[in-house]
Amino acid sequence: MSAQSPSLSVTPIQAPPLRAYGVLLLGIASVTGAAIFIRLALGEGVPALVIAAARLVLATLMLTPFTLRRHLPVLRALRLRDWLLLGVSGVFLAMHFSAWVSSLQYATVLVSGVLVTTTPIWVGILEVLVLKAKLSRAIVIGLGIALAGSIIIALPVSIQASAVPVSVEIAATVPSQGDLALLGGGLALLGALTVAVYLIIGRKYRATMPLLPYIWVVYGTAALVMLGVVAVSGLAVTGYSAEGYWWLLMLAVFPQLIGHSSFNYALAYLPATYISLSTQIEPILGAVLAYALFAELPGWSQMLGSAVVLVGVTWATLKSTTA
Repeated sequence: MSAQSPSLSVTPIQAPPLRAYGVLLLGIASVTGAAIFIRLALGEGVPALVIAAARLVLATLMLTPFTLRRHLPVLRALRLRDWLLLGVSGVFLAMHFSAWVSSLQYATVLVSGVLVTTTPIWVGILEVLVLKAKLSRAIVIGLGIALAGSIIIALPVSIQASAVPVSVEIAATVPSQGDLALLGGGLALLGALTVAVYLIIGRKYRATMPLLPYIWVVYGTAALVMLGVVAVSGLAVTGYSAEGYWWLLMLAVFPQLIGHSSFNYALAYLPATYISLSTQIEPILGAVLAYALFAELPGWSQMLGSAVVLVGVTWATLKSTTA
């Protein structure tokens, strides 16, 4: 970023720590329903790629009037290098959503959610390799515990296809035989890796760039990428039920606008690894909702693994803040 761009070089106003933590909790609560909304949209016959595109397009459209009215000077101050980096971030965000939403066609909410939130591992690796950061001992231990929990949860499902029953209405949208379960897990892991790149780039720009123009550029880029993917795939964007479009709207408002925007706000004040670790709570809450709505009942190993993940999150959170 250019030192000659006054809108981008001003030292950011430091929010009180409690505000940053509060916004992070709001983000976690908002994204918890993402997998549920996706499942409901899939149940209405909306393809996964259309779901991914719709949440990004709708969110971008909602942000456009506010961004253009308040932040044109910031957008004009961006140089070509900034546009390119933000564009790369948007491409990886599009890859994240296309991979993760697709994974929910093949894996349960719990397994997909846990694997996609292995993001802290990839963020930590990228911070060391790219940003030359040094991971604290607490974060390393927390990452290890969270990874162990993810393995405990995922392996039984990958080996046994799917040990979790789904409701009749949702069963058709969740193939879970043999290799399909592995495909779902692989797509979720791809979603974790790609969103890690998005978070790393976001950490750089959220230190000096206001939230609204940042997410508008990144969401807009991701939306354009996904629209291109949908067009090339020959998928229809019309003709679905009113309920299907309703769930797409809910997906755009809560997980996308409120949830991901809250994470982006927190990125200005908290390390990307810390934020990623905190989002490990999301699949646990999502699994509870999936049980209540779709009768997805985790097995004992999945519940044990979930508890291990929570231990890892708690360890990293408490130890890193008291170090």
